Amino acid sequence: MMNFDAKYDALINAPFGAVAISVHGNQLAINLLAESPSAENHPSTHPLVRQAYEQVMQYLQQPTMQFDLPINVLGTSFQQRVWQAVAAIPIGRTYTYGQLAKEIGSGSRAVANACGANNIPLVIPCHRVVAQNGLGGFMRGSQNGLLIKQWLLAHEGVSGYKHGN
Repeated sequence: MMNFDAKYDALINAPFGAVAISVHGNQLAINLLAESPSAENHPSTHPLVRQAYEQVMQYLQQPTMQFDLPINVLGTSFQQRVWQAVAAIPIGRTYTYGQLAKEIGSGSRAVANACGANNIPLVIPCHRVVAQNGLGGFMRGSQNGLLIKQWLLAHEGVSGYKHGN
């Protein structure tokens, strides 16, 4: 049993805080944390968590790497459509909620809600979806979510965003 936080199966310290990885049944979950609950990384022996851990570590070193995890993400058919469209956004690019909504024949708020329901950020990169004028939301308004979104965009080379200190 890990002592950093029993609700996570693995933890990776990141420049913006930490990436916590867990699995519930056969569902992977990734949480982006503004502060790390541990000074050390905590890998896992669970095969899916271990694979996600390794790929997140690669992403933090090289943002152009492509995630390739054997996962089946649960969500409504609408959420699946949104997430598929988000997953197709190239690294280094952003789409607005409106652009994505138009692409899938929906509304901006519905797209934003589906992005908020995404349990595997980084793998399904909802941080690449921004508002018409500015960053928009991220992580359902959790504290420092926009700072993490800004860091991720800068990490991927999106112009106009700078890494925070």
